[in-house]
Amino acid sequence: MSIAHHIRNALQHASMIRRVADEGIKMRQDGQGSVFDLSLGNPLIEPPPAFYESMKQLLARGKTGLHRYMPNNGYPETRAAIAAWLRTDLDLPFTGQHVFLSVGAAGGINTLFKALLGPSEEVIFFAPYFVEYGFYTSNHGGLPVIVETNDEFQIDAESLRKAVTEKTRIVMINTPNNPTGVVYTAESLRNISEVLRDASTRYGRPIYLLNDTPYRRMVYDEYVDAQAPDPMHFYEHTIIATSFSKDLAIPGERIGYVAFSPQIEDIQEIDEAMAFCARILGFVNAPAWMQHLLPSLLDTQVDMSWYAKKRQRLLSFLRLTGYTCTTPKGAFYIYPKAPGGDDMAFYQELKRHRVLVVPGSGFGRAGYFRIAYCMNDETIDGALPAFAKAYETLHKPE
Repeated sequence: MSIAHHIRNALQHASMIRRVADEGIKMRQDGQGSVFDLSLGNPLIEPPPAFYESMKQLLARGKTGLHRYMPNNGYPETRAAIAAWLRTDLDLPFTGQHVFLSVGAAGGINTLFKALLGPSEEVIFFAPYFVEYGFYTSNHGGLPVIVETNDEFQIDAESLRKAVTEKTRIVMINTPNNPTGVVYTAESLRNISEVLRDASTRYGRPIYLLNDTPYRRMVYDEYVDAQAPDPMHFYEHTIIATSFSKDLAIPGERIGYVAFSPQIEDIQEIDEAMAFCARILGFVNAPAWMQHLLPSLLDTQVDMSWYAKKRQRLLSFLRLTGYTCTTPKGAFYIYPKAPGGDDMAFYQELKRHRVLVVPGSGFGRAGYFRIAYCMNDETIDGALPAFAKAYETLHKPE
């Protein structure tokens, strides 16, 4: 056997998203016509003009040493700039020590888990969920615990309460959510906080609430302040893991950060642990070039109207066709019910029409499917007839 046994097993359950994307690559090479791929959350929108302008300005300054090593937790000036932005954004007293620059949100989460998780300690997350959370947890000896959300994909506090044990170290949320596009309400966050506060007191140590939130500023007009409710306003042991992959449309640049609530104690020890873990995991540091650019881009993001139009067109078409959809209030995903209830059969039927989506089974909630509408209009419009045909073929009248 040429690879590790546990990796061989993991490959059998690897990300459905990537498996579908690989299927799309094969289909595009078969010469049988166009493929309408709505599977991968890889935004086609270009970064905002300010991103390119900042790059030009940085180059024009002719500064030397832009590509050298820096402290493992990031350039002090970049950490300080993000902390200042967070102070205004969240009205909490962040300093640079509360910010850790990471290789995307995924690199930040893995570094955090390495620093905080002991053997067989538990990480709770909520279905449907981004499947790689389970692998991130097991990477560091942790045990994933899955809790179901309700029919509207909101968190049920009582279900969480029953799942928390003395081994629970981290509860992980993702809002706005991938795959559903749902934004957790302030009420949900308040209820989660009460459960975790009670459990932390009962077990004599903090249970951290980790919000994986690369879509936080990617919300629609239901939110006057243009951002989702933030758990840091409700729970003192909250940690943010985020990236600029989606709101700046630069996923390939792999730049993000982890931010710790200023109310968390022992921040110096945690900061030192994160820097050490970045080294031993081989990340070493976040990309230098991006760290230089970030301070000038913290108030910049992509034009959300580009996504809003696609969201509305898809929702209107799907509902008129007969699909049941929870309205996504953030990100760029829709998570409808699969007609007939079998998401894998639905996936295969759509694939027959050369349309690709991700079955809900890949996110821990079967019977649904995910559409990523970060694509061009031609891809979306080309897929619509197949959605209508698949519904007609598989829908079972009650």
